[in-house]
This record gives sequence, C-alpha cells and structure tokens, in this order.
Amino acid sequence: HESLARAAAEMGTLWNTGEGGLHPKLYKYGNNTIAQVASGRFGVQADYLEVARVVEIKIGQGAKPGIGGHLPGEKVSSEVSLTRMIPQGTDAISPAPQHDIYSIEDLEQLIYALKEATNYTKPISVKIAAVHNSAAIASGMVRAGADIIVLDGIRGATGAAPKVIRDNVGIPIELALASVDSRLREEGIRNRASIVVSGGIRNSGDVAKAIALGADAVYIGTAALIALGCHVCQQCHTGKCAWGICTTDLRLTKRVNPDIGARRLTNLLRGWSIELKDILGGLGVNALESLRGNRLHLRGVGLSDTELDILGVRMAGR
Repeated sequence: HESLARAAAEMGTLWNTGEGGLHPKLYKYGNNTIAQVASGRFGVQADYLEVARVVEIKIGQGAKPGIGGHLPGEKVSSEVSLTRMIPQGTDAISPAPQHDIYSIEDLEQLIYALKEATNYTKPISVKIAAVHNSAAIASGMVRAGADIIVLDGIRGATGAAPKVIRDNVGIPIELALASVDSRLREEGIRNRASIVVSGGIRNSGDVAKAIALGADAVYIGTAALIALGCHVCQQCHTGKCAWGICTTDLRLTKRVNPDIGARRLTNLLRGWSIELKDILGGLGVNALESLRGNRLHLRGVGLSDTELDILGVRMAGR
C-alpha cells in the first residue's frame, strides 16, 4: 500500500485502498486515496471517509462476480487487525452482497448517506463487475446519484477467488464499457457520471482502446503488482508470497522496499504516458480528451457482427 500511495502522490493520480481499510500511517496520502466501502465494511469509520479524495462503494469484482471473500484468521496479523478494525486472529468474512443494497433505491440511500457523512465534499464511486446487464445497472447507478461508475471485467485478476469463477464468470470489459457508454448517451445522462474501467488493462494500448470506447479513466491491478515485483507465481492464497507482496509473514514482507516499489511503479506510469502520446500522435489526435468515445479510430479483427455492433466499430479493412 505504501508503494502504491507514494507512486500515486508523485504522479498526481489516485490509488485504491481495496476492501481492507487504510492503515493510519497512510492517512497522509489521503488526497490521492480512494477509500473503498465494501460488503464487510472493514476499516470504515469517520476518519477513513474524511481523509480520502473519493469514496467507493464496492458491489462487485470482475474476477469473482457474485462471490464474497474470506480472509482466514491466521492471516489477520496485528497490522491487518489495526487496518480492518477486527480482532487479531479472527476470520474476516466479506458477504457476496452488500446487505443494505437490494435495489437501486437502497443504493441511492447509501450514496447519499456517504455524501452526508463527508459533507458533500467527496465524489461517490460505485464499482460493479462487468456482466450481461451492466448497461441497465449503470443507468440505475447514475440515477441513484453515483458520480463515478467503475466497471471491472472478466480478465481482472485476484488471489482470492475460485479458478472456475475467475476464468468463466463475467464478460470482457470492452463489451461492458461500450454498452454502458452507449446506453448512458442514449438516455442523455452520460455527462452526469465518469466511467472508469478495469480488468484486463495490461499496457498503454489497452488504455487507449478503453478511452476510445468511452472510458474517462482506467484502473490497473496486475500491471502495478508486476511493477512492484510480483512474479505471478499464483501462491497468493498460501500467505507465503516469496516476494513479500501478498503475505503477512514479517520475514517475507521485509523483502518489499517501498522506495524501490514506488520508483518502479512511477516508471511504469511515466512509460505508459509517453507511449500514449506516441499513440495519439499516430492517430493525429492532439489530446486524450479528443480520443474519448471516438470509436472511429477503432477497427475490429476476428469479431462477430454482433460484437462489432455492441462495440460500435467497423471490421478492419472497412
């Protein structure tokens, strides 16, 4: 978290706490922090909300739509206990649904409760998994008062989901993004909320494609982890990450140097920024804002007519 926070502060962007809360020593990075309010409500209290730049309601996750989470008690160390605000050594259960959200009206109540709690000074974001009816859900989210919509696609990664769910449930972020952007434009409410996408953003080319399909911004997860030193050994669930990233074992966490991690992530973001400028130059576009939603710059390869129709792009060569 410290590496992410420091890199975000240096680059003038935002980082997300995830559903586990925020350690008090990182409150100083609050101006660059998105504080997440998830189904377990871990770490959620007045100071946590007040220090953040954005407050995000997490309803779903692209790597495990409809699935909750379980952090075993043996992984709840003293530091995790302090951050999540639960007793050390106890299991942390994240229910699949948010039990106070069973309708758009319920979501509207929570959005305005959070706005009241933060004196209307924080944008409220709502994150959902990319599924077949994302467009209808997103329309309701905007009408419920969400300032930011976050769509998380099937190619998103996690170390905390059954493989069968991670690999087979959900839809590609491109299809969800295009359908949501088109739906909001048709209803005349696209200007009322920003769209952020994640789940499969692996390089600067993916960023450019997402912007052209209508996204205002992107989240990255796996790319950031790899920049920090993750070797994708897929041992997250064991609690014995050899690189010290996904573990609470103090012998292993010492291998993570926040100075080096922040520098590596900053280098990644700067490199992508340079590459994006090259892409814009090649397209003859002078600003990223001019690319947003401009699907004329996109062409499809190996896609069906239905997919091309949803994406709003032509087949390559036409």
